Order: sequence, then C-alpha cells, then structure tokens
Amino acid sequence: MLRQFEVELRELKNRILAMGGLVEEAIEKSTLLLGSRDQSGFTQLKSIERKINEENMMIDSICLEVLARLSPVAADLRLILAIIKINTDLERMGDQAMNIGYNVDHYIEDGGVDLKLNLPHMAGLVKKMVRDSLDAFMKDDIALAEKVLQSDDEVDQFKNSVFEKMVTFMRTSPDQIGPALDMILVARNLERMADHATNIAEDVIFACTGEDVRHGTGKAKK
Repeated sequence: MLRQFEVELRELKNRILAMGGLVEEAIEKSTLLLGSRDQSGFTQLKSIERKINEENMMIDSICLEVLARLSPVAADLRLILAIIKINTDLERMGDQAMNIGYNVDHYIEDGGVDLKLNLPHMAGLVKKMVRDSLDAFMKDDIALAEKVLQSDDEVDQFKNSVFEKMVTFMRTSPDQIGPALDMILVARNLERMADHATNIAEDVIFACTGEDVRHGTGKAKK
C-alpha cells in the first residue's frame, strides 16, 4: 500500500506543480493586457483559466479516491488534506487572474489613461510568492514557506499604496473615476492571490510539522 501511495502522491505533486505553472502564466497574461491591449491575450487567458479548472477537478477526484481506497493517517493524511486545500487556492487564483482580465478590459474601454502604478511589478511579487510556495511544497522546505508568509506584507503595502494614489487621483480628476476604480480592483485581485499563496505556505508548514500557523498563530507567523 505504501508503494502505491507514494506513486499516487508523486502524481498529485506533479499535477499541483503543473497547475501552479498555469496560474503563473495566467497572472502574467492578465497583467500584460495592461500594456498590450491585445484582445487575443484575453482569449488566451480564458483558455488558461479553463485548464486550471479542469486540473482542479481532476486533482480533487484523485485525492478523494486516495482517501477512500488507502485511508492514509498521520503525516500522509495531513499531506493529502494540504493538497486538497492547495488545489482550491490555485483554482481561486485562476479566477482572480480572470477577474483582472475583465478589470483591464473595462479599463481599456474607459480610455486606459496611464496612471503610473507599476502593477506589473506587483504581479511579479505575487508570481514569486506562488512559485516559492509551490517550491516549498515540493521540497518540504519550511524555511521557504516562512519566507512566503513574510513576503505577503510587501504585497499588502503595494495594494494600499495603489488605493491611496487612486483615491487622491479621483479627487483631482473626477472624470477618470472609472479607470481609477479598475486599477484598484486589479491591485485587490493581485493582493488576494498573494493571500492564497500565503495559504499554500501555511499548508506546507502544517503538512510538514502538524503545526497550524493560520491567523497569526504558531512560530512561523511571529
């Protein structure tokens, strides 16, 4: 049974890693739309999001089958539960990338004035958090998972900065409220992706140690 569990666990980990790659691609595609304004990019984003949804359903199905057939316990059970939660967080990131696509599409329709926010930089920070959280998962690297938790503060600060700049901008340029709100929503969706990457890092720590560090509890959040 152990051998079979290890084979299926390897497949699940590889699927999670591939799904994470799709999420990174979706983040990149969605933010590139800001500069390119290319509708074909939006079509590609939709295709990526469909693949993420399909993979999400497949991973859930495999996990349920493993739970029913092999009845893992202790660390093995924690790992399967972590995979199920990571799978959900990745799927939600795909949804948020799609939301960014819609926000950008609306922003372009509103005129797409250059608001000088450097949102691609924020997206780069989020992509790194996603990549690091999944690397931590694949390598059982608690130190890297803790680093992801710390990175969330930088993304939060960037989102707050965008909000403050756009509120000031709307006061002085009331005719540009639409584009400003679109950019606030883009930053908000990126910040939510960072939260999901943080969730993944927390799940890695739980799977490896059994310690629950959510909501600021445990050593990793001090």
